[in-house]
Amino acid sequence: MKKIFYFIEYIGLIFIYYLYKILPHSLSVKCSSFLFITFGMFSKANKTAIKNCKHVFPNLKENEIRNIIKKSWENLGITICELLRFNEIFDKKKIKYKQLENVQDCIKNNKQAIFISIHQSNWEILVPSLDRIGLNIGGIYRHINNIFIDKLILNIRENSLVSKNSFYTPKGKKSAKDIVNAINNSLSIVLLIDQKDSSGEDVLFFNKKVKTQTGFLKIARKYKLPIILIKNRRINNGNIEITFLEPFYHNDLKVNDIQMMEKIHKKIEEWIKSEPSQWFWQHKRFS
Repeated sequence: MKKIFYFIEYIGLIFIYYLYKILPHSLSVKCSSFLFITFGMFSKANKTAIKNCKHVFPNLKENEIRNIIKKSWENLGITICELLRFNEIFDKKKIKYKQLENVQDCIKNNKQAIFISIHQSNWEILVPSLDRIGLNIGGIYRHINNIFIDKLILNIRENSLVSKNSFYTPKGKKSAKDIVNAINNSLSIVLLIDQKDSSGEDVLFFNKKVKTQTGFLKIARKYKLPIILIKNRRINNGNIEITFLEPFYHNDLKVNDIQMMEKIHKKIEEWIKSEPSQWFWQHKRFS
């Protein structure tokens, strides 16, 4: 019965997929935003989002919180629409890069780095964006329970890559092995580090200790790799701005993983507060 239900879901997504391809881009974005706002606001995830937002912004009024979450649903709708029309983003040169000098050494000299970002703006464009500027990159994704949809989305992601060396790997034991192999074969990796990791360590995030992945810090220290934060935000006319921050190293033995992660969290907190409507609030981050 579960497979039958999954297949029905898959057929529904296929219908939406081809509908979005037929419709003009602007109209498909509006349709997707409307659907996610309409159904999202009545979902259990909406309650989670409001709770999370109140934790981060305890002094905001109820209507201000709900407005942020409404826009967050809109951003998610746009992100899904863009994912289903992925190559159009790059064909129309919607990605704007800032501070590329911070990754020129990696591009020109084929040097490795660990890139980290969060679920903000359209996080799906990060792996193909790094791939298209000349980096061999490995990206971790969270698999979708629906096996049919998971395969479809993975195909879309993989077809967005131009390098034969870049790849995606599902979160779990396989990704751990794939990432180590990638590091040993001179590839860089990119991670989204703002979601809960049940096997992670307790690290302060918006003044609350939450389970956080720190494994990439151990890799960075062991292999002496630079860490580069990527700020990702939506700007005018449907464009997306990717900013590469200055590389840093986790090589000070006086600074442990948790202390370094707290420093990174401080930077992430600034991004979320500056663009709250573009963050994925619907994840159970603080519970």
